[in-house]
Amino acid sequence: MSDGRPRPVSPDHPPARVESDSLGPVEIPAGAYWGAQTERSRLNFPIGRERHLVPAAVVHALGLVKLAAADANHALGVLDETRAAPIAAAAREVADGVWDRQFPLVVFQTGSGTHTNMNANEVIANRAIELAGGVIGSKTPVHPNDHVNRSQSSNDVIPTCMHVAVVSAVHARLLPALARMRGALDAQASAHAGLVKVGRTHLQDAAPITLGLEFDGWSAQVDQATAGIVRALEPVYELALGATAVGTGLNAPERFGETAIARLASLTGHPFVPARQRLAAIAAHDALVGLSGSLRTLAGALLKVANDIRWLGSGPRAGLGELVLPANEPGSSIMPGKINPSQAEALTMVAVHVFGADHAVAFAGSQGSFELNAYKPLIVHHLLDAVGVLAEACDSFVTRCLDGLSADEAAIARHLERSLVAAAALVPHIGYDRAAMIALDAHRTGRTLRQSAVETHGIAAVDFDRWTRLDEAAGVTRRRQPEPAPRAPGRSP
Repeated sequence: MSDGRPRPVSPDHPPARVESDSLGPVEIPAGAYWGAQTERSRLNFPIGRERHLVPAAVVHALGLVKLAAADANHALGVLDETRAAPIAAAAREVADGVWDRQFPLVVFQTGSGTHTNMNANEVIANRAIELAGGVIGSKTPVHPNDHVNRSQSSNDVIPTCMHVAVVSAVHARLLPALARMRGALDAQASAHAGLVKVGRTHLQDAAPITLGLEFDGWSAQVDQATAGIVRALEPVYELALGATAVGTGLNAPERFGETAIARLASLTGHPFVPARQRLAAIAAHDALVGLSGSLRTLAGALLKVANDIRWLGSGPRAGLGELVLPANEPGSSIMPGKINPSQAEALTMVAVHVFGADHAVAFAGSQGSFELNAYKPLIVHHLLDAVGVLAEACDSFVTRCLDGLSADEAAIARHLERSLVAAAALVPHIGYDRAAMIALDAHRTGRTLRQSAVETHGIAAVDFDRWTRLDEAAGVTRRRQPEPAPRAPGRSP
């Protein structure tokens, strides 16, 4: 049973044991370390099973919270060593993922997440009993409520786990992925810093720019979105633990919250601190709603980056064709040789998915009633999903698109030569109206801007060439100002 995998129940394999809770006896499947309350939830909420299980990140955060709580309870003298030690050891195993398959519950359960908290209490209690040489299911010497859940309530444990899980995921997955994307965009910006091309506004030809400047602009968007996420994390470092049921700390010793949260900060390496107002931390989830909004902002930035790149790669012969995107797979079941911008398309779909997740989080966050918000499992499910899919999409886009992307310099030069973008450079020398006449004449007659200016409007060729230095007009030597040194995220515990 040490692998945490329950064996299936069948007439040939009767239940391993019977446990009881306040509603009576419950048959527990063979091999299960969970108990009566978990089993009731497993049977009563067959909603989205296998598709919407409580995320493993939440389970691992639960292990850390229970470990920190056991240590705090022991330090404060309300849990003796004979119980605290096996509870801490079992909780550490949960945090390390040893018992993931002993957490069978779904997101769509009680809105406080009580069932998931009890799932952790029961698994940790039974594993602690086993470590202590007792009988699983006996609740001796470790009781899931009296000992594992000592000084706690689901109402403060689950919000704490939500914050710990999301902070850990953002730091471990999303911020590194964004750093890699920024690096890939910066590499392309440097590689093409001197490549002048047609700029476009309103989807129309505009003033000349460099391809490097376009990449630099996308990099700046990723920078800004990353900074927004780091700022949005600051209130998420505040934890509800110690609030217990309604924010008053009922049944918890003085300084339990501060002691347990300091231990959590030490265990995770993140600057967790007690919530400044504990009731707000369980009755509302504004910090997580704010973080979700920062993910939506990132999604919007990525949507623009992906769309711009696929437009610039459109063609290859009847579109813009200024970028050559990697040919990762055939693009059509009917048109031979067609290659689609599939990585860009995937990134845009992820962005739209995150928009939807943010709507769900925002609405769920608005539904707190009096002393509790009862949408907790849904909020953390959508946040962790958004963080994970954004990180994966960024990494895929970097590896399978940005790193293999190149410029079609011939197409860029062709567009630039046929364009009228140099007309703006004439304005300081001949005025807006005369420059506009030259541009419109060139467009109507199908000539180049230079031909119209020299042949029809009396501009000396040497003057036209001197006035319309496109590298100068495109600001080849002008780049984005250096980013200020980032400030450290969060507050020190």
